Formats: sequence, C-alpha cells, structure tokens
Amino acid sequence: MAFIQFIEGINETVVPNVKLTRSRDGSTGTATFRFNNPDIIQLGMQEKGDIQGMYLKDEEGFLMTTDVNAKFINGKPQGIECIYIIKSPSEWDRFMRFMERYANSNNLSFTKAQ
Repeated sequence: MAFIQFIEGINETVVPNVKLTRSRDGSTGTATFRFNNPDIIQLGMQEKGDIQGMYLKDEEGFLMTTDVNAKFINGKPQGIECIYIIKSPSEWDRFMRFMERYANSNNLSFTKAQ
C-alpha cells in the first residue's frame, strides 16, 4: 500500500496529476505533483495540524519534499503543487518503486510524452 500525506497520519485521498522529467543521462530528475481541491485544504483541516511537507509513504519507508505551494483563485485555495527533486539513479529507482505501488493502489496509468 502506498499513499501521500501532508500531515503525519492523514492520507490524502485526492489523486494528483504527476509530471516527470529526467536528465538525458538518467541520473537526476523532478516529479511535479498537482492536486486539485485536495482534502488538506478543505474546511476543518487546519485543526489537524500544519503542512510540513509532502510525504510519499510505502512499505519501504518514505520520501519527502518541503517544496509545497498552494494555488489560490479569488482568495480561496484551489490546489497544491509539490516538486520532488530526484538527485541520483538510486533515488530515481526508489521513486519509481513508490509510484508503481501508488499507481496500483489508485488505478493510475503512465503515459509517455511524445
């Protein structure tokens, strides 16, 4: 089982759009997560705690980024964008193992860019 959390112990049920980029030599990359109207910005969530980052959790442990930004429209939160930086081939492999588990848990598919 793989899941995403913004506050420790509270799973995000909104599935993000994820965009991956990778360097030509495959050693580094980025993963951009875009959540539209995630649970974490709904009324009542502020009492549960502060967002400290985005945690990608599975049976191997967790990956984490603090690059988390809220998107506002007319003064109201509409989404969250998070960027996870992948710094080595082993980190890329670990991230892809998480994404495979997360995709299987949430019925997602991968579409390669043209």
